[in-house]
Amino acid sequence: MTELILTAGLAAAAAFASLALKKYAPEISAVLSVAAGAVILISALHRVSPIVSQITQLSDKAGLSSAYGRVLIKTIGVCFLCRFTSDTCRDSGQTALASKVELAGKISVLLIALPLFSDILNIAAGLLNGTTT
Repeated sequence: MTELILTAGLAAAAAFASLALKKYAPEISAVLSVAAGAVILISALHRVSPIVSQITQLSDKAGLSSAYGRVLIKTIGVCFLCRFTSDTCRDSGQTALASKVELAGKISVLLIALPLFSDILNIAAGLLNGTTT
């Protein structure tokens, strides 16, 4: 909880400083925003390990393959990274670039999840073949 308060404080301080600098030194303002965002992202990544452990334990208890948990974790990671990057691009006034980052993220998620689609189709085909005989 203390880390969250520190993160919120850092974000607020960086936002106010960036806003104050924007009029006189817009390039420094942009660098400050990106740097603060990177520090916050790295801070948040510190807290990911327990989440990964919990997802792994839940998939083990459910009897699911660990590959499904890995797909979930990778997908969430891609989503967070793309969101952070596209927001940074938008903050810098690069909305077209932000849209391209989001598109690349969506394609990456589809590529990561492709093995799951294959498994689902195999299961569905097996059920259909089993019920028609």
